[in-house]
Amino acid sequence: MISLLDLRGSDPSDGVVLPRAALDVEAALDRVRPIVAQVRDGGVEALLELGERFDGVRPPSLRVPAEALRRALDELDPAVRAALDESVRRARLVHRDQRREEHTTRLSDGGTVTARWLPVDRVGLYVPGGRAVYPSSVVMNVVPAQEAGVPSIAIASPPQQDFGGLPHPTILAAAALLGIDEVYAVGGAQAVAMFAYGARDADGVLVCRKTDLVTGPGNIWVTAAKRLLKGLIGIDSEAGPTEIAVLADDSADAAFVAADLVSQAEHDVIAASVLVTDSEELARDVVAALEEQVPATKHSERIREALGGPQSAVVLVDDLDAGLVVVNAYAAEHLEIHTRDAPTVARRVRNAGAVFVGPYAPVSLGDYCAGSNHVLPTGGCACHSSGLSVQTFLRGVHLVEYDREALREVAHHVVALAAAEDLPAHGQAVSVRFREEEPGSA
Repeated sequence: MISLLDLRGSDPSDGVVLPRAALDVEAALDRVRPIVAQVRDGGVEALLELGERFDGVRPPSLRVPAEALRRALDELDPAVRAALDESVRRARLVHRDQRREEHTTRLSDGGTVTARWLPVDRVGLYVPGGRAVYPSSVVMNVVPAQEAGVPSIAIASPPQQDFGGLPHPTILAAAALLGIDEVYAVGGAQAVAMFAYGARDADGVLVCRKTDLVTGPGNIWVTAAKRLLKGLIGIDSEAGPTEIAVLADDSADAAFVAADLVSQAEHDVIAASVLVTDSEELARDVVAALEEQVPATKHSERIREALGGPQSAVVLVDDLDAGLVVVNAYAAEHLEIHTRDAPTVARRVRNAGAVFVGPYAPVSLGDYCAGSNHVLPTGGCACHSSGLSVQTFLRGVHLVEYDREALREVAHHVVALAAAEDLPAHGQAVSVRFREEEPGSA
């Protein structure tokens, strides 16, 4: 069901690296380049053709009609709408507190630097639509962009054969619920290319304006397109296969731990589920619980393949300190703490996309209704990157305001440093402002 990796007796600080699913983004670039070029040169017609080629359906139009958005919301299951309403409410509370305030630092009587935080002008939000439908990703992308004050927001999601070439109606309903009326039936690498270049129809009419930033998770083709187009557009991250790590001791409930490992394995056959524990008894109990739970799940074959893959394992360590070294090195997208005094242990974690503390904070809570964001760094990137937040959509801009006397105070320092860097014109740009004060000046 799942492999065992025994690190007991070794020093995990020596650089033991847990296995991860293979994801060759560089190889995918060769497949993505012609798609991106086709969109750049062919616009709307190319996007419609690519929808037919990759999604098996030619969308009736690139942009989803307003009536389709309204209808999707009107026909949404009331229980799902109530759940989305609550998800949005909680996400707004959390993300609203992430807003940045303008701050002015006074360096001298006449010299100040003001840090301003400005939203990007336009963003393209990608919502996957492969094996599963993800209205929660609509919430996780849109809410921080709105709370950041982004004035123009567009969503792209793959066209679906079962819905006449439109994205899944639950995704459309989530967009409508959030007040987003610009939605495109475009998936994969071509969606990223559309947001990077914009798209015109055969008559030259602009159907989709280019964006400044593209965010949201996706498959390897979406990731490759993001890598290829980074610079022309900003991106949030390169999303890889989802992953969960659980750090647990003998106080953990094996059934809870197993259920949480299964929940992430449900996403994809290359999803990673990792348990790190110093309890051999818990390890045995979790494996037994997996054997019991997996056959009872809807997607048991997919889950079994993910759990049996090289990216998933039960890892035995000598003690909790060693376990912390392992999980910090792994830098999981999602990390659960099932230990005694879990809040204290959680604060010793340095590398994780999000940390879920204690037995009643499963990752699936964060996927939907915790208020936190579920668009998180994968593949070990949590050691240097953060999840999606209001900050993702903001740019810091400094306003530098110095009067004559404030500049005079540091002029000699500027001249000295400019000379040290052999850039005398830099120094002259300051000196010229005080040339009447130089000896012998008229």
